Amino acid sequence: MPEPTNKKKDSPIHQYAVYTNLAFEMGAVIALGVFGGIKLDKLLNTSPLFTIICSLAGIALSLYLIIRSSLKEQKNKKNGQKNPD
Repeated sequence: MPEPTNKKKDSPIHQYAVYTNLAFEMGAVIALGVFGGIKLDKLLNTSPLFTIICSLAGIALSLYLIIRSSLKEQKNKKNGQKNPD
């Protein structure tokens, strides 16, 4: 019996949607870090300290999320292409 192929996940539109979602997710995480840092700086009166720390933490977190997502996508693609004997 031939293996069913999932053409939806291989379509260019699906790939475009996945990477667009990653870009918006990255922007949102970094923006939340920056705005959180600004709020903490206003609250604690420590002008650029928490803005810098939280924005760098947001960048690191967004990179982690992108790497995790791309590794998961590669793993799914690899498992889908295996042909069991």
